[in-house]
Amino acid sequence: MLEIKNLHAELTDGTKQILHGVELTVLPGEIHAVMGPNGSGKSTLTHAVMGHPRYNVTAGTITLDGTRIENLPTFERARAGMFATMQYPVEIPGVPVGALLGSVYGDVTDKISIEAQSLEIDQAFLDRGVNDEFSGGERKRMETLQLAVSNAKYVILDEIDSGLDVDALRVIAEKINGLVHKNSLGVIAITHYDRLLTYLNPTHVHIFAEGKIVHSGGIELAQQLEAKGYESFISA
Repeated sequence: MLEIKNLHAELTDGTKQILHGVELTVLPGEIHAVMGPNGSGKSTLTHAVMGHPRYNVTAGTITLDGTRIENLPTFERARAGMFATMQYPVEIPGVPVGALLGSVYGDVTDKISIEAQSLEIDQAFLDRGVNDEFSGGERKRMETLQLAVSNAKYVILDEIDSGLDVDALRVIAEKINGLVHKNSLGVIAITHYDRLLTYLNPTHVHIFAEGKIVHSGGIELAQQLEAKGYESFISA
């Protein structure tokens, strides 16, 4: 399991504490949706779990299949089975996705081709630098391709639905659902909108505010959130 216990994190320069005791346990094959207002710390949770150098974990633990990883460098967390898709995927000009993934996983040319076809990614994009002059939706498909080729056990999807039209959202969600069912992938899906959840079918829904999870429930919680907004939950 992925277990996050009493996690506190701040900016590296010490100017701001952002996470205030996050508690979250994800079992293999579970999909946990995390929803919350802007500035509540959702993306910081992603960065803290993955070991981004801009953030320091000041208290708490992150345990992956029995091994604590909060003090490991990012690449070792990735080797252990963590993966994160970025809210704003970066460009890597001159480095095709095959070269990037091949350096990590060996010869995965055939697997890349198969997964790209299932994600409706044109072959021409595979020959360009990763995300080089890609649209927002194309970048999210490319992020999902990298996830599909990886050996990830757990993934944090940081607003994977941002910038996607309905067709692209459906394709990406179907791929993630397939990885959950085939590989027992554990998923934390950070999102603002319940439209993603109509495709992902989360097992758990959490409301995130002021640096921690303040409410948890099932899909009905997302439906209530859509009807009432965050304020009623945060002030409760």
